[in-house]
Amino acid sequence: MEQLPIFLNLSGRTVVLVGKGEAADAKARLIVRAGGRIVPEWEEAATIAFVALDDEDEARAAAQALRARGLLVNVVDRPDLCDFTTPAIVDRAPVTIAIGTGGASAGLAKAIRQRIEALLPSRLGMLAAALHAARDAAKARWPDPADRRRAIDAALASSGILDPLDGKSPDRVPDWLAADSAILASRLETIELRSADPDDLTLRAARLLGEADHIFHSAGIAPAILTRARADAVRHVAEAPPADPPPGLSVWLSPPVP
Repeated sequence: MEQLPIFLNLSGRTVVLVGKGEAADAKARLIVRAGGRIVPEWEEAATIAFVALDDEDEARAAAQALRARGLLVNVVDRPDLCDFTTPAIVDRAPVTIAIGTGGASAGLAKAIRQRIEALLPSRLGMLAAALHAARDAAKARWPDPADRRRAIDAALASSGILDPLDGKSPDRVPDWLAADSAILASRLETIELRSADPDDLTLRAARLLGEADHIFHSAGIAPAILTRARADAVRHVAEAPPADPPPGLSVWLSPPVP
């Protein structure tokens, strides 16, 4: 990962926008959609800035001046001058999906965004809102946080009652809360690695890594494989799979055969 993706709350905050023309107008629309207040030059309350100037020397000078004021700066079409880049955005508010290439190719990010746009139903944001409204009820239904997360994961899985790609899922949240569904206490799956290259992972292996609560692996497993697991999954260095796996989904990474 070459950049850290974050979602910045700009509501009511001051954003500097230097420049005029189509590129500046595009950034202005983005800032306004996020609720930001635009000013043409530095103000004390500003924290980030966009520079949309055609002349490279002018753009560099403007960026340096703003950076000296402590602002993070984006310079349009000049990733080498940027502290941050703006991604292609899929907007299903409150769900927001950002696709970035580190400034390498805006066209590629756009193409990926268009593919994702076609996959996601227009009511996806309503599902997020319904789950948010149901938080207290879900806590009462599953008091243990681990059980609650597993229940949510199962519901949101492909063909689950709350499958995100099903436009009717927002209407099923009450049914999900009322359902008498059991949560498996523990489950162990084995992933037989083909190589140290994460691109060789099967779809099943990638899915299991993304869902697992615990990852068991030998010390020699490639870090690139482990990065495909959930960031909050517990890692266990072991020489063999656990005889008594902990609650939830555990995955044993079987080393590739030499």
